[in-house]
Amino acid sequence: MAIVGRPNVGKSTLFNRLIGQKKAITDNISGVTRDRIYGTSEWNGKQFTVIDTGGFVKNSDDVFEAAIREQVHIAIDEADVIVFMVDVTTGITDLDEQMANILRRQSKKVFVAVNKVDNYSRELMANEFWSLGFENTFFLSSINGSGTGEILDGITEILDDNNDEEEGRIPRIAIVGQPNVGKSSLTNALLGEERNIVTDIAGTTRDSVNSYYNKFDKEFYLVDTAGIRKKSKVHENLEFYSVLRAIKAMEDSDVVLLMIDAKDGIESQDLAIFGLAIKRHKGVVILVNKWDLIEDKETNTARDFEKRLKEKLAPFNDVPILFVSVLNKQRIHKAVDLALEVYENRARKIKTSELNEVMQQEIERKPPPAHRGKFVTIKYISQLPLYYPAFAFFCNHPDHVKQNYKGFLENKLRSHFNFKGVPISIFFRAK
Repeated sequence: MAIVGRPNVGKSTLFNRLIGQKKAITDNISGVTRDRIYGTSEWNGKQFTVIDTGGFVKNSDDVFEAAIREQVHIAIDEADVIVFMVDVTTGITDLDEQMANILRRQSKKVFVAVNKVDNYSRELMANEFWSLGFENTFFLSSINGSGTGEILDGITEILDDNNDEEEGRIPRIAIVGQPNVGKSSLTNALLGEERNIVTDIAGTTRDSVNSYYNKFDKEFYLVDTAGIRKKSKVHENLEFYSVLRAIKAMEDSDVVLLMIDAKDGIESQDLAIFGLAIKRHKGVVILVNKWDLIEDKETNTARDFEKRLKEKLAPFNDVPILFVSVLNKQRIHKAVDLALEVYENRARKIKTSELNEVMQQEIERKPPPAHRGKFVTIKYISQLPLYYPAFAFFCNHPDHVKQNYKGFLENKLRSHFNFKGVPISIFFRAK
């Protein structure tokens, strides 16, 4: 979902509300948002990516506004749904009309969000925006949230439900990471052909490339994505486009091979990629590439590196970590084996009888702590019919189970059943 519109109509405020955090800078100065910012939102059981764009200014000579205009076009091309934001306090402006003309030529679904409608008189004024000619027009106030539920209901109705994955289909493995860590080289090494251009220039891969792999009794799709770069280092609109494609490839995959450079270690952007994969319930394998270039292996051992790495990945650090050299083709086939193992872990189903027998014993040894004098009793456990590991614990006071006990249950699930590399979701429900 892309939020577009002229400057200072409240796009970033709505973006922050949808993703539940203040990620976009909001100010009443026109043009604060220079880059497209992306985040994840969930509504009506559906997760989707939200893109916040800079304000659209047509035919401007300002270099920033020209760049923003191109970014908006890219966002429109890539998005499934477009939210066109306008401001009730200014009425329909020439810029609104220009944007509406562009959006009418799109085949994408457009939702008009008339912002700052927070009283009865403004609600009457907002009716003017029906003249823009869009069927899906909603009145809302992004700063206090009124009306946002209605527009989200409409949006999620037309978004594809990615939760319905076909059983028995061919696994999809996405190779992701920052530029120049060896993603294309890994693809070429596995396929045995120069499928992708490999250079030392960061950002050579502009788009996601799908390759079918069927060797050694293994069958899967391999997706080599463009490098996901830090925002401060992205200058070309092609790379904005590549970031979006890489995220979409990750969303469409089952397992993510996150490649990091042994010399640089794991950086904040790598952790952001990791967090995005976990939020989307993807399996993860971490590949530490160029380990052969590390000279002082006596003081900087693989075990020490892995320990530091898992500390940064906490709390979810039950992830396979493999040290490879793509250039020398060291352990690259082991990476495939691990990815397919994680794929199996992600699809693992535990019999209800076995699940209750094992977990009830752990709960008896360490029952949930009382909350304000109320004792929590867990009666029954069931695995939910989802495409990733999710479990419901039925109890008498589901709202009183503390977060640390939830972590205890997850650890016990992992100790008894193999869910390595896969995030687990735990829900507490009334019996």
